[in-house]
Amino acid sequence: MNKIALITGASAGIGEACALKLAENGFDLIIAGRREKNIKNLSKKIQDTYGKEVFNLCLDVRNYKEVEKTINDLPEKWKNIDVLVNNAGLAVGVSPIEEGVIDDWDRMIDTNVKGLLYVTRCVSPLMASRKKGLIVNISSIAGKEAYPGGNVYCGTKHAVEAITKGMRIDLLPHNIRVSSIAPGMVETEFSLVRFKGDQSKAEQVYNGFEPLKAEDIAESLLFIATRPEHVSINDILIMPSAQASARDVNRKL
Repeated sequence: MNKIALITGASAGIGEACALKLAENGFDLIIAGRREKNIKNLSKKIQDTYGKEVFNLCLDVRNYKEVEKTINDLPEKWKNIDVLVNNAGLAVGVSPIEEGVIDDWDRMIDTNVKGLLYVTRCVSPLMASRKKGLIVNISSIAGKEAYPGGNVYCGTKHAVEAITKGMRIDLLPHNIRVSSIAPGMVETEFSLVRFKGDQSKAEQVYNGFEPLKAEDIAESLLFIATRPEHVSINDILIMPSAQASARDVNRKL
């Protein structure tokens, strides 16, 4: 029987790349996201390209009742989740703290922190009952450093780092491994969302150097997910070669 991976935020970007990479390497997938059309297209691509089974979930991780019902209503076969990838997340806005937009703050906290907790709360008992599993939380360089305009986003990713460590301790008796991948600058929809659809500002973020691609993060996930059960990769910090810290980038403009 193929292993089953559940990936949140699979509608695009890192989540989509992770789903494709795991399918390519023999996993069956539960793919979750808010954009139903994208999820359906990804599901078809996985089935047509790799011949793997896919279960689609149109899911908003910010709504606990929706998450709880969705996970509880999974067919029994699909409850045997081997790998959970908590990927759903976003940055919105770059305002300094004194000009912060409350709705932006709520979206980031509700998705990046509470959404991760809600999904983990519903999936981890399924893993605990089987005494095995792997949870991979997608963090960020922003979870290790703060930078101007990043205030609340950095706070949410610092929270992910701390929660990951706490989860690793709590789930140790259940033989559940917990890992974190913290990417630096990855060219996805991330900056387009952060700048609220301003394409020119989003493109400027990646000018003058080669950023990471979503597939680079997917490769890191595959490495974690295919280690022997006695091996736990606790944390991966992955950066473009041109990036030394959250702010220091060698741009050849």
